[in-house]
Amino acid sequence: MLGLEYFSFADLWSPLFLAGMLLLTAGYFVLIGPLSARFSGSAPVPLRLRFLFVLGMAALYLAQGGPVSLLGHMMFSFHMVSMALSYLVAVPLLMMGIPDWVWRAVLKVNPLRGLSFLAHPVVAALLFNGLFSLYHIPVIHDYVMLHFTVHRLYYTVLFVTAGLMWWTLINPLPERRMASGLGKIGFIFLNMVLLTPACGLIIFADRPLYATYSDPDTWARAMGYCVSGDPAALLKSFGGPAFFGWLAPKVDQQVGGIAMKFIQEFIFASMLAYVFYHWYKKENGQDDSEESPPSSELESGSLTRA
Repeated sequence: MLGLEYFSFADLWSPLFLAGMLLLTAGYFVLIGPLSARFSGSAPVPLRLRFLFVLGMAALYLAQGGPVSLLGHMMFSFHMVSMALSYLVAVPLLMMGIPDWVWRAVLKVNPLRGLSFLAHPVVAALLFNGLFSLYHIPVIHDYVMLHFTVHRLYYTVLFVTAGLMWWTLINPLPERRMASGLGKIGFIFLNMVLLTPACGLIIFADRPLYATYSDPDTWARAMGYCVSGDPAALLKSFGGPAFFGWLAPKVDQQVGGIAMKFIQEFIFASMLAYVFYHWYKKENGQDDSEESPPSSELESGSLTRA
């Protein structure tokens, strides 16, 4: 399917990365279980939070180490799905899965307090969306894809800035919540607007923009970082990305831009509805305990706490 049958188990599932993710997940359960007594104010972690954390780890693994990651090196549309899973789905799920007493312990020993201004809503939104848009400038995107260390570093920075961006919306600590309901609504609109230019340029481009997905030599070099074997052998065997793509490069690029914008709009629109509902109740004097949305809402894209 989509050419995945031509690759080995290791290429598809990245066993070393999977082992690392499983170790991190095991560490989470040890932290909230046997080690929880060492934390001030610790309490049993609800099953819902554990499920959210595991779901977030699964989404991150699929996007960065599973088949979606491999497909993202062959088709731009899957690259955008990988980006959405990594930063719009995995990050908020992981953040919500961590109990408040762990967050308090982390923030108490935070060595980067001097950089706390980066978590300011406007700064965080500009940082994440700016870096995301910068990455999709063709010359920068192709350079990052062809240099493994730069690639990993850039993705790590994107992950951190995504966390800063999401903090305004899903801050689990009542004493640190600064944004009002109206402020959160404005913040959601800001994020929806900031990503639009990059997606628009990708969708309405009159030609394929990225050599990684259109030039066979560039594609083979980029593929060399995610599959075993000589890139030259890949080029000889398949001839280039066109062998796997059932869409023309330009159409694939347009589908990728549309997919990214659609996923972002769906997630943020769901959150907007949730935040507006609770803000409206509060403004009208109705009881609003600002509890987290139920699991069904989270799974449908609301991914936030009011």
